[in-house]
Amino acid sequence: MLIDINITIIFFGVFRVVVNKKDIKILTELLGLENVKVISHRLHDGIGIILQTESKISNSICPKCGTKSHKLHQNHRYIVKDLPFGDKPVFLEINRRQFKCDKCKKPFSEDLDFVRRKRTYTKRLAHKIIQEVLENDIHSIASKGILTTEEIERILKDASEQLSDSKPLNLKRLGIDEIALVKGKGHYCAVLVDLDTSNLIAILGDVYDGLRLRTQKVIGETLTQWGIEVLEQIEEVSIDLWQGYKNLIIELMPNAQVIADRFHVMTQINKELDTQRKREKRNVEELIKKTKLAEKKAEYEQILLGLKSSKYPLLKNEDNLSEEQLNKLIQVKNISPILKVMHEIKEKFRKIFDNTNDWYTGVFKLGMWLSKAKKYFPKSNNTIIRWFDEVIAYFDNGTNSGVVEGINNKLKLIKRSCYGFRNFENFRVRCLLNWHSFY
Repeated sequence: MLIDINITIIFFGVFRVVVNKKDIKILTELLGLENVKVISHRLHDGIGIILQTESKISNSICPKCGTKSHKLHQNHRYIVKDLPFGDKPVFLEINRRQFKCDKCKKPFSEDLDFVRRKRTYTKRLAHKIIQEVLENDIHSIASKGILTTEEIERILKDASEQLSDSKPLNLKRLGIDEIALVKGKGHYCAVLVDLDTSNLIAILGDVYDGLRLRTQKVIGETLTQWGIEVLEQIEEVSIDLWQGYKNLIIELMPNAQVIADRFHVMTQINKELDTQRKREKRNVEELIKKTKLAEKKAEYEQILLGLKSSKYPLLKNEDNLSEEQLNKLIQVKNISPILKVMHEIKEKFRKIFDNTNDWYTGVFKLGMWLSKAKKYFPKSNNTIIRWFDEVIAYFDNGTNSGVVEGINNKLKLIKRSCYGFRNFENFRVRCLLNWHSFY
């Protein structure tokens, strides 16, 4: 800020800088706030720069009746924090004037575009802090001394209120999934995503022991708040295999087709395959313990060696296996006929969904798959039969929750880096701000 200063007066550590009209114009341009001008400039030793400002507009609109008023009732000056200039903190001495309405005969305070009411910082400073919050934790940001921890949390609360009031626009395809708040504790929250824009819409749950858990009630309340005009335009909803989600869609979204996400169905099939893998491994370990013949024991140990480290070669998509994993898969198939058959059935299921482009072919292939899978995948078979209409709905448009899974992975990264967040609400807001702008 290179300005030709005329006079500098030092008084009790305060550097009061007297500037001419040219300097005022430069300071106003540097400040860069619309319809706001700088009228004086002070440097406080150890504190920073204070710019005294005034509005260029001499009137305000009454919030009750909409009448324009020029009648000044009183001035209300106070200090707010603004973006720093280099390494110097900047404070604005602003004047939120009170006008008196000629029609209502009552005073009112003017709105200022650059600072919210009852806030000690400008909107643009809040925006900058929000961008930093997305990359760092609250305490490290507060340690810079620009804003306190309480002020940063106030910014997040303001963002939370605004985000909670917003409704999704032009939502046609909705994805609903979940994320674990505490791994292994059964604490989940629901994640709602616009499948067409890949935007996170909401993270929802109910309060329990200081955490928020996925419940049908709280999700239903949020969906209801969206309004019938939003809910009626939703055409497809991709969900995991939770009956609560299905019930909500049937109740609140009259035009929506429920789709059982293919990847969640695949997860259940993989779990059943992995259960058999563990069973085979345990059986061989028991045989090794019981067998006394050295030759037989060596044979079982070779089988056990083949089963070890076989989880991912069996469960991972065969097309994505490395050469080492592919060799392990071949080894497992050679020593375990049942795992060989189950793996082939599992891969057949995946290829049905990867390669089928029409509904009738998909239904026929899935029906054939069920007849073969009944013996080897009884649990998955029964689940698919119970959710058959929702499973085959995938073949209409290929809708799935793959986008949601990608967002969930990003949310997990945010959760791991959320040190300094005192509650779930701040975590929720931080997640939403990665997809939505504020201030």
